[in-house]
Amino acid sequence: MSSLAFHDVTCARGGRVLFEGLSFALETGGGVLVTGPNGAGKSSLIRVGAGLLRPAAGSVEGNASCALLTEAASLDEELPLAKALGFWARLDGRAAAVAEALDVTGLNDLADMPIRLLSTGQRRRAAFARVVASGAPVWLLDEPANGLDGAAVGQLERAIANHRAEGGAVLVASHTSIALPGSLTIRLPLPGAGRGPVATDPMLDPGLRRESV
Repeated sequence: MSSLAFHDVTCARGGRVLFEGLSFALETGGGVLVTGPNGAGKSSLIRVGAGLLRPAAGSVEGNASCALLTEAASLDEELPLAKALGFWARLDGRAAAVAEALDVTGLNDLADMPIRLLSTGQRRRAAFARVVASGAPVWLLDEPANGLDGAAVGQLERAIANHRAEGGAVLVASHTSIALPGSLTIRLPLPGAGRGPVATDPMLDPGLRRESV
């Protein structure tokens, strides 16, 4: 059963079409990796999936709750990390999940550190910890590896793999390399490049690419 599905979706921003005719299904336990240069529409695709941006054409269907990771973590700058995460976790009815989220993201030692004192990479991991604590079956991750060192990227990849193994699903947009075994990869070209999205289906020959997804 699909957790999230795009049906012939066209996305436009500021009067410019970013991508069009995009169709794919994110299955339970599955993954979709969206790649492409800056300005190709990766972040807009994530926002469409989250329901924050209406498609210019087509539709998006989902039957599971989603947790969204973007540049804006919306964590109170003055609160210690654990308390800032706890605010959102309580709203999700998952106050007890904060400790596990800190462990998964390697932030245990920073639980009492105010958000304003965290480095760029630590803030990114804190934002991801909020996603982990949410308990949502579908993760929508926009550039989750930004600001992370190699060890932190490894933690991110393991957390994603565990989430999928437990029946969760992930839609990841990234311009950097992230291991997402068995996922569908969609490459968005720059608008006006003269071609549509290109997908690599893991069930087909790894070298085979097709123009529509």
